[in-house]
This record gives sequence, structure tokens and C-alpha cells, in this order.
Amino acid sequence: MKTMAPQSSTFSVQRAQERYFADHGWLRTYHSFSFADYFDPSNVQWGALRVFNDDRIAAGEGFPPHPHRDMEILTYVFSGELEHQDSIGNRGVVGPGGVQYRSAGTGVRHSEFNHSKTDELRLVQMWVLPGKVGSTPSYGQRDFTLEDRRKRWLVVASGEKAFHEAPIALTQDATLRVARLENSTLEHQFTPNRYGFLFVGPGADGDMVRVNDETLSPGDAVRTYGIPKLEMSGNGELVFWDLPA
Repeated sequence: MKTMAPQSSTFSVQRAQERYFADHGWLRTYHSFSFADYFDPSNVQWGALRVFNDDRIAAGEGFPPHPHRDMEILTYVFSGELEHQDSIGNRGVVGPGGVQYRSAGTGVRHSEFNHSKTDELRLVQMWVLPGKVGSTPSYGQRDFTLEDRRKRWLVVASGEKAFHEAPIALTQDATLRVARLENSTLEHQFTPNRYGFLFVGPGADGDMVRVNDETLSPGDAVRTYGIPKLEMSGNGELVFWDLPA
């Protein structure tokens, strides 16, 4: 997959089985980009999107305290409950459809665990390069309902001026949207020279999404650059980034 600015428009599909997979027992994870033990110099990022990890975390398990700095980190929960605690006194639990946000800034330590002792947690964690470095660390979480995204785009986070009232503010000129398609259609129009990353998340049996001329199943993603528009139809959970270089 390309990571440098393409010389022409790009529409590139990454199938679910093409992602890097690791099974740690308590954690089963798919990496869309280079991360941890997986490194591919041709697949480091897409525009400002640096990490996109699709994780399943066993009941009661999780990541012990670890450091971050100068990165915008968002976690979107598909099912289960995510518990978070950090070194600056924040603690919270995020349920299905909810988003946890961390701007690591000058540095912070935090832990993330499956809050449930009986049920698996399914989420995607996404890292975006910050628009500025050395800022004061911050944390936030927002709960959203299925109705908030049913058959429509829900703007979750943004640093674009057009979405200055987004629930979560980013320092980067990027926007995160989510949606639930149900025998419905959506579209997105890009401004010139923007990157797009569209992921189909886990949903109901038989979910399938048509994106322009490609059919995507859960776990599939498409990367775009310099195209005018995406048109989506069908059934599925969508996670979508509109990004700068």
C-alpha cells in the first residue's frame, strides 16, 4: 500500500485478510499500518493517519500503563466496554458507539482494559499525527447512540474549521465520521488533494457495502487520494477519515 503522496488519484482496497494479524491470547489484533512488531516501510501511514488497529480484547484483560506523546489517539468501541485510566487523573468507561480521545501532547501514561469480566471488547484504535507538538495533554470521552449514526454521517472529531463544533476537537486538519448503513446510501465529497480512509467494521450477519465500484465486507478498507467523491450503499458499520498529507 502506498504511503507517500501519490502522483495521481488513488482508490486502493485493503481486504481484511491482507492486514497484519497477531494473536496474543488475551488480544487478537489486525494492523492496517506498521505497528509494534510489524514494520513495512511501504505501509507506514496514509496521509496523517498513522495507526488503525482493529482489536478484540478478552474479558478483564487489557493494556497496562504505557506512555504516549505528541499523538492524537481515538478509540471507537463497536461492542463491550472500554475502561481507561491515566497519569493526570482521568478515568472512565466507554460503551458501544462511544469514543475515547487522548491528545498525548508533552507526554502521558495511561492504561486501557476491558471493563467486563465476562464479555469480549471489540474496538478500533486510531492514531493521527498532531497539528502541533508540545501541547498540554488532554482527555475526553463521548457517548453516542445508534440513532446518531443510523443512515447518516456522524461527525465525531475534527480539526477542520468547517467542523469547529465537532464533539471532539483535534489539532490536526482531519475529520472522523461514523455511520450505520441500513439498505441506504451515503456520499462524501473531497476537497482537492485530500486523503480518505474508509473502514467497514463488524456489524450484522450479511453486511456488505458498495463503495464506488468495489464491494467491501467487514474488515475491508479503502484508501483514496485526490478523488472527488465516495458513494456508499448497502448495509454496514462505517468508520471514515478525511485527512491532509
